[in-house]
Amino acid sequence: MTDTATATKTCEACANWKPTTDSQGECRAKAPQTIVFQVDENTKIESRFPVTQSDDWCGEFVAK
Repeated sequence: MTDTATATKTCEACANWKPTTDSQGECRAKAPQTIVFQVDENTKIESRFPVTQSDDWCGEFVAK
């Protein structure tokens, strides 16, 4: 019988994740996403990386 290690493929363990707090960070697996929102009378457009929790996961995992 062979023992195999199970890797934890969470955002925290991913090379594409940049932490911003102890439990949140930016996913940098893809280009930033465009966000459109209204501030007062003006519409503002920004590009941002998606914010994820350290224990989130997806199919784009790359080990550090």
